[in-house]
Amino acid sequence: MLGNMWDWAIVIIVALILFGGANKIPDMFRSFGKAAGEFKRGQMEIQKELEKEVQLGGEKK
Repeated sequence: MLGNMWDWAIVIIVALILFGGANKIPDMFRSFGKAAGEFKRGQMEIQKELEKEVQLGGEKK
């Protein structure tokens, strides 16, 4: 019954409406979007630092 991602999304949205109220849903998704953006920025920063370390490690030899 709940094998599909969209099935879970519908269940979560209905639960949010029941327990959080319809007016809080946009705020929740906005917060989720900001958190996802911060995660991606942090991931890119770590990737850049790793690339820098790899370049510096090659220059030391």
